[in-house]
Amino acid sequence: MITAALIACGADRERVVAAMRAVVAEPTVETVDRAGIQATRVHTHAPPEHRTLADVEKRLDGAAPEVPADALVMAHRVFVRLNAAEETVHGAHVHFHEVGADDAIADVIGACTALLSLGVEGVAVLPVALGSGTATGSHGRFPIPAPATAAILTGSGLTAFPGDDERELCTPTGAALLAEFAASLPTSLSTYTILAVGYGAGTRDPQHTPNVLRAMVVETTGAPAAMPQDTVDLLETNVDDVSGEVIGEALARFMAAGARDASATPILMKKGRPGYLVTVIVPPSSSASLARLMARELGTLGVRCIPAIHRFTAERTMADVNFMIGGHTRHLPVKCGWMDGSIYTFKAEFDAARDLAEELGMPVRDVLRAAQEAAEEQAGKRREQDDPGDR
Repeated sequence: MITAALIACGADRERVVAAMRAVVAEPTVETVDRAGIQATRVHTHAPPEHRTLADVEKRLDGAAPEVPADALVMAHRVFVRLNAAEETVHGAHVHFHEVGADDAIADVIGACTALLSLGVEGVAVLPVALGSGTATGSHGRFPIPAPATAAILTGSGLTAFPGDDERELCTPTGAALLAEFAASLPTSLSTYTILAVGYGAGTRDPQHTPNVLRAMVVETTGAPAAMPQDTVDLLETNVDDVSGEVIGEALARFMAAGARDASATPILMKKGRPGYLVTVIVPPSSSASLARLMARELGTLGVRCIPAIHRFTAERTMADVNFMIGGHTRHLPVKCGWMDGSIYTFKAEFDAARDLAEELGMPVRDVLRAAQEAAEEQAGKRREQDDPGDR
């Protein structure tokens, strides 16, 4: 339904179908009627099959020639979310069930490809209707929402409500896609102008309720929206028998493994021993793997997890800034932080500044300062060009 709704909103249909075709036969895209609403339906024609996460990731990697790289990376993250939810519910398990079949893989690839082909700057997910009653799956009868769906939504920051139907309205795959979309392209809505509307149809066709999902492409207007939010987990452990060199290398490995941030704070531990509080900020889907990595790298016997920490995040972009230094014209990548439509902070990338400082035989702080001043000057000129009345 998500893929179909995005196609109906204007996503690149040919690109989406080509990506899905990498794992299933030619998918069918058709227009159907659902309780009087014309909607798009995508049918994959794929048989059911059980797979492990490793099997699913091999299928995804095998589709790489036909799937845009950014969509493939996003699809991998969706299945990591699904796997984490399955392990939360069932413990370490061998196989995915419904979510490991080719139709689910094709749906995830199609939805990620469709979203990114729209070129939107953010995704806002309105409250998700879950349904009520019970349903039957590979593990037998379960209450709605399905345990995996509830696990995925936990800590995602998405809101939900039961809805009026006594059936499953949001599957684990749908929940994982919505959670990943909101986390990858966080935004919040103020007032907006609707540019396109699309309806994606489900298989069922009840008489009085349209079984559709609505997606809209909008342009925000009016008052500035609040800063975007996302949800992270906070992992902590105390260590008193690890050298600073080992901790420094461990922090680098945590970042390489997907942590949002990692730090070490000197503390005084029991019996007056000096130690460090190691703190790692991670996406909820990566908590378990990062905790294991912390244990291996630091030798700690326990890692505390403070789940579902909400944080405000500024929009960030990278700009290549040209500037004069030591009689030479040079350039550096500078990270720009945005708020209310304008840049409010600049930070030159340290590694590039260090390399340039070594080349020029200058202090790194001089290079950083020159790059930041140039970035501020260029941003000021752009503001004057955008709003000449302020001059």
